Amino acid sequence: MFEHFTQGRMQVSGTEIAYRIAGQGEPLLLLHGHPQTQAIWHKVAPFLTAKFTVVLADLRGYGDSGKPEPDDEHLRYSKREMAQDQRELMAALGFNRFSVIAHDRGARVAHRLALDHPQAVKRLVLMDIAPTLSMYQQTNEAFARAYWHWFFLIRPAPLPETLITTDPDQYLRSVMGSRSAGMQPFTEEAYADYLRCLQQNGTARGICEDYRASASIDLQHDKEDLNASRKLSCPLLVLWGEKGTVGQCFAPLEEWRKVAEDVKGEALPCGHYIAEEQPELLLEKVLPFLRDVLEK
Repeated sequence: MFEHFTQGRMQVSGTEIAYRIAGQGEPLLLLHGHPQTQAIWHKVAPFLTAKFTVVLADLRGYGDSGKPEPDDEHLRYSKREMAQDQRELMAALGFNRFSVIAHDRGARVAHRLALDHPQAVKRLVLMDIAPTLSMYQQTNEAFARAYWHWFFLIRPAPLPETLITTDPDQYLRSVMGSRSAGMQPFTEEAYADYLRCLQQNGTARGICEDYRASASIDLQHDKEDLNASRKLSCPLLVLWGEKGTVGQCFAPLEEWRKVAEDVKGEALPCGHYIAEEQPELLLEKVLPFLRDVLEK
């Protein structure tokens, strides 16, 4: 995977971020979700490098990025801190304005990145999420059963961390394989990267802290934005899988229109892991949306 990409590690204010970079043209940051790494982009990133300078990054707590010690208020794994990591990474690489494509947890980081640093994000693609606050507020039985890990991972340490580290392979297969497509979308090479990184010291803790932050400090930040009528100002494209839980339990386009000024989007004929289930279709949808960036 990523034979033509250059790997690096960048020290930012809060930790160290592992990244890959390749291509030429306008900068484009790609962010992964849980329980994965930047390897999720291996089917789409090589095709994007013809038009963009593509940066793939591991979120803090995930992949080969740093895994800071947690704090009692979960601030170190707040989406605000995780977004700051990516803002500083891109600035250090020479990109003060860039577009973002992000999936799952990475999409929550990207949402906060575009809110906190509106001058930095040109265009934003968010995949298979609704806003965090609306998902918690609208949780029902169907969602809780499908997204059981949301409620397992936020249990106090060290219970979830201990269970994950006891059998990381079983945890990955239980989370990823329980979706609509099973394990079929994941190549052996990509899955090996997910497993390798989950087995690293601190990854299970980082993952849990990410979710604990989303159920606490992140909700506080989201409510502050809502009360201040602060919305995403950049053009936003939201995509979700028609076979996935988000599209079945929520109204993604309707929810994003409550928190963003310029939104369009649609369901795609797949499940949660869009970049690995429907890479060609994903490219077909995002390239026209990003074309305005190329033309300016």
